[in-house]
Amino acid sequence: MQIKSTTKAWAGAFGYTLGSGDRSQKITRPPKEFLPTQLQILSGQIPEGLRGTLYRNGSARLERGGIYVGHWFDGDGAILAVHFTDGGATGLYRFVQTKGYQEEAAAGKLLYGNYGMTAPGAIWNQWRRPVKNAANTSVLALPDKLLALWEGDKPYALDLQNLETLGQDDLEGLTDGLAYSAHYKQDPQTGEIFNFGITIGVKPTLNIYKSDRTGKIVQKTVHQIEGMPALHDFVFAGQYLVFFIPPVRLNLLPALFGFSTISDAWQWQPNLGTQVLVIDRETLEIVSRGETEPWFQWHFGNGYVDANGSIIADIARYEDFQTNQYLKEVATGQTHTPGKSTFWRSHLDPQTGKVTANEQVLDRYCEFPSVPPQNVGQLSPHTYLSIFRQGTDISQELLNAIARFDHTTDTLTEADLGENRYPSEPIYAPDRQNPNQGWVITVVYDGNSHSSEVWVFESNRLNEEPVCRLGLPSVIPHSFHGTWKPA
Repeated sequence: MQIKSTTKAWAGAFGYTLGSGDRSQKITRPPKEFLPTQLQILSGQIPEGLRGTLYRNGSARLERGGIYVGHWFDGDGAILAVHFTDGGATGLYRFVQTKGYQEEAAAGKLLYGNYGMTAPGAIWNQWRRPVKNAANTSVLALPDKLLALWEGDKPYALDLQNLETLGQDDLEGLTDGLAYSAHYKQDPQTGEIFNFGITIGVKPTLNIYKSDRTGKIVQKTVHQIEGMPALHDFVFAGQYLVFFIPPVRLNLLPALFGFSTISDAWQWQPNLGTQVLVIDRETLEIVSRGETEPWFQWHFGNGYVDANGSIIADIARYEDFQTNQYLKEVATGQTHTPGKSTFWRSHLDPQTGKVTANEQVLDRYCEFPSVPPQNVGQLSPHTYLSIFRQGTDISQELLNAIARFDHTTDTLTEADLGENRYPSEPIYAPDRQNPNQGWVITVVYDGNSHSSEVWVFESNRLNEEPVCRLGLPSVIPHSFHGTWKPA
């Protein structure tokens, strides 16, 4: 099968060498870890107001012992840290040493099932080693540790400086069986951290957590939910937490007994509509329930309560669940299923749970919406996004540009990085000297030179050249989510 040149370029970000042969020719080696390394400045200079650390997490190993994972979500997590100091920038990259990672490294092969694969071997392996905590989705930087987050289990704690894995962390409140999602929300005013987890079972539950700024869980509650939904993110809006539950339900028994992967057991059921659950942030109790038109989302941009008391929620919204198939195909190095998400805004009455309006804000395919950390849960004039360059065949490509949407003028400012370059989600870093200044950082895989770099943009000038480009010592596999920790 002939592979398009653009696909060859982005596939390099996953360690692939693509050709016309079978799949075994396409993955040549896992990514290389590296210890603290002074990063070379390729152009520009590091801003004086940029001091702190960028952390990124992603699915970094997609093969072991000739066995390939079944979905992009299955790879072992690895963390990139870039420390910005007065002496320059230092980078390091290390795998999270989860229990499953260590066992598979010792065995030289994959042993566990995961989101897109069942445990290799006999059917009873599904019970002995059902699912591995890959610790590969996001990161939470606390005052004294870094958490590597994954959907279905407790987080792993790492050292903030050298990324040494310290072990699983229960945050003084996660008992056995409780999961801690990858998409926490932190109130910039109080420092409180909100998160959730889903408990799978005959009677699935939504577990909601409130932590103090150290990560310690100080309050939690349990709400029973119908069916087993695909729920990846939620909205933090002032005094409310809002869950938009898309009409995707898990066919539990085939997944439970190993006859189907979790990924393949999801069923798109648009007749269910999108369920709405509004939670009070103080009590963690339900304020209202509602229902609106069907859609799917992985990620929300932000939420806030407007002057009329309505909740405003920004969403990277898909019309169906094809995105899951596209992400499955990414792990093969060949994609052909488009996952089309555009930027939407929902208006919601918190007291009734009724969605009063759904409107498309931006007619461009996009993902990973976010706002500056100081604006989380509040009105933000800007949203930062990953997008596709104009003219991109989205069924064959990764997101290949970043942008800022201005809600006051309805304008989009794009950073076009050029052909065969693939930036990670844009991370906003406030300037430590000027509260009106900020920087946008992204890790770029350059398919032209098969290399990875860190690019820094001035936040309000994304359409100009980056103010600084830093070279990384080896290719960093395309990652999922990151965060910025100020010095």
